[in-house]
Amino acid sequence: MTFATPQPDSRALDAFVSLCGRRAWRKRMADLEARIRTGSLSGRAAQQRHALELALARLCGRPTLGVTSAAERRLSALAHEAVALAGALPEASRSRLRERLLEGLSGEATLIPLFHLLRTAALARGRGFTVSFTGLLEDTPHDLLIEREGMAAEVVCETVSAEEGRRLHRGDWWALVDRISPELQTWLAAHPGRYLLKMTLPAGLNGPEQLAALHQRISEMLQAERRQDAGAQAVLRLDPLVIAGAQSADGLPARLRALFGHEAHLAVTTDPGSGSVFVLAARAGQENEIAAAACRRLARAAESRLSLRRPGILSVFLDDLDRGEWRALREQHELEGAVRRFFTTPAARPVVAVTCASRFELFGAAPPDGAPEGELRFRNPSHAQAKHPALAPAVLSSP
Repeated sequence: MTFATPQPDSRALDAFVSLCGRRAWRKRMADLEARIRTGSLSGRAAQQRHALELALARLCGRPTLGVTSAAERRLSALAHEAVALAGALPEASRSRLRERLLEGLSGEATLIPLFHLLRTAALARGRGFTVSFTGLLEDTPHDLLIEREGMAAEVVCETVSAEEGRRLHRGDWWALVDRISPELQTWLAAHPGRYLLKMTLPAGLNGPEQLAALHQRISEMLQAERRQDAGAQAVLRLDPLVIAGAQSADGLPARLRALFGHEAHLAVTTDPGSGSVFVLAARAGQENEIAAAACRRLARAAESRLSLRRPGILSVFLDDLDRGEWRALREQHELEGAVRRFFTTPAARPVVAVTCASRFELFGAAPPDGAPEGELRFRNPSHAQAKHPALAPAVLSSP
């Protein structure tokens, strides 16, 4: 089940920018463009993280919209939903909506949480529910109240960054690579060849001090031309890069990902003049716990954001995932297993179902990248209303 995604309306997009505040919108776009122009990994990461806002900005900047992609139509439809919602809200509630917009246009935040809320409401309407934005209207802890055939449920929308489940944060990794890349290029010019520096970081990497210490160790190791360096924070080993079928730099990233798996952090530095390549590959000492991090958030939300007077649905948006991670969480049943375990805890008693989605569903990716029905749904078999037919479209577990 999905919702209508007509061709973008330039007037609706302009109204969305007005709702955000034109000054705040222009400042945000200028800040993002400045970060992206650096050409650094951190800049490319910002481009990826803020893809929603940048896509809307591109649509707003077109003299005529013409042919648009499915993702652009989806985002434009949700922007239109925000404008329509604002027009239907009383002033106090409209102010709450504007506050959420401004929060999403500040610092490292994004508009994803608000668009997740709007999409969740649109999906519920498409399944035959009437939807009330009680969080905006009445400042309730839950975000939505959905009703169908005399049965109501409270919906809580949560956005969880995959970084919460990683020992080795991507932001720190990109910052490290940006710092070390100029030195690697200089080193490659003096040491032509193909190299692989494998790093195992038992406690991960967290914060500027650890990043600076690791940077220094790599620099000293290369300057001394040592093959390995072992310590409590990191185990480093420099080997020749020998990967079958990846003699060109163009085919190297895919081969590296296949070799090291979706949890590894990878970076490639090249010297075009000599054809030399230096690959950095890092892993934390423990596997990622993204599903567990999501369930920790579920427990907090269930205890603090549901009234206990009605069945509760926890709608989780998992952000900052790449394609391989999202597919692994679904296909290896990591997310399902973690949610099923959550259902056995006391915190889950008021929860009739948990739904999960990512940017791939928000942007309209087809299976296998996106979930077949636009989200994953897990019904709590222990809840008294789990089999109520009126709730079935919102809580019935995904096939």
